[in-house]
Amino acid sequence: MLTPLAAIKSVFRNYATLAGRAPRSEFWWFTLFQVVLYVVVMVLGALGVGNSPEPDSVPPSMAIALGIAVVVGLGLIIPNITVYVRRLHDADFSGWLYFLACIPYLGVIVMVVFALLPSQPNGARFDAAPNTGSAMPDWNTSTTLS
Repeated sequence: MLTPLAAIKSVFRNYATLAGRAPRSEFWWFTLFQVVLYVVVMVLGALGVGNSPEPDSVPPSMAIALGIAVVVGLGLIIPNITVYVRRLHDADFSGWLYFLACIPYLGVIVMVVFALLPSQPNGARFDAAPNTGSAMPDWNTSTTLS
């Protein structure tokens, strides 16, 4: 089980890596990190809500907070996708199942269930191939058709 800081570091270290696996602790600590980050941004934005120039307009502090939240969200899109694909691999599912999230309502529920599933030993099939240091392919070139 990873510590919160180790999990967050692991996600950012592998921010664009789809191969391999992510244990539940890595996925959920990173999810909690994001929730806390967004809550802090929104609370800071809400501190200046009373300073609205007009009663029906969005206060400047909340507009800035929403802008920051959008920028943070855009910056975390790739790490979110890759950690979820690696989480699916750890539960021994294909990363292509990530596209189930596109189904309204039901897709989100299915994705949460997949994220809650325990690690499976068969998920090792998704691990990255070890670096052998050889430029030669793993297959036997003498048996291929010419």
